[in-house]
Amino acid sequence: MPGAPSAPDAPGAAGTLPTGRCFGDGDPLYAAYHDHEWGRAVHGEHELFERMSLEAFQSGLAWITILRKRPAFREAFAGFDPRVVATFGDDDVARLLSDARIVRNRAKVAATIANARALVALWDSGRTLDELFWSFAPAGPRARPVTWANVPAKTTESAALARALKVAGFQFVGPTTAYAAMQACGLVDDHLVGCPAATP
Repeated sequence: MPGAPSAPDAPGAAGTLPTGRCFGDGDPLYAAYHDHEWGRAVHGEHELFERMSLEAFQSGLAWITILRKRPAFREAFAGFDPRVVATFGDDDVARLLSDARIVRNRAKVAATIANARALVALWDSGRTLDELFWSFAPAGPRARPVTWANVPAKTTESAALARALKVAGFQFVGPTTAYAAMQACGLVDDHLVGCPAATP
């Protein structure tokens, strides 16, 4: 989730914001992300690679910062096409680290390129990121969180997903980042009780 252990720039443990959203009010971009993306199922290799990459870049930052920079990230990383990103070399790293529109963190840039290569290798082995990622979706119903204090920073499933990704060669995917990606991609739905985006 963007900004564990609570939702992106969450209002705190008191509950939802005045309009009913559990986060995102006050910024149209953030509200749209809350309403149409966070907690909704994401499938597809490029789509999952992008979400995982952005969650890694978000580490230590506010999610709204990454959200505002997402168009620039997409441009800088070739639309998060794994086969293209996997070919990035030193010149591309230098280009990315000089691009003020994105987060210029060498370790995160290097991890994104390494993860693209790991994904291509995964494909070459006959597997998919979609299959791997979604195999760690929690089974069965679970209680919807009432406040942000009820939302975990990591879970048993996210720890297992992080281990599986690391075995497959992915970097910058610890249990907390993995859980943020699980939330962003709809493997779990942590919209608070009473939030209009919460599914029954």
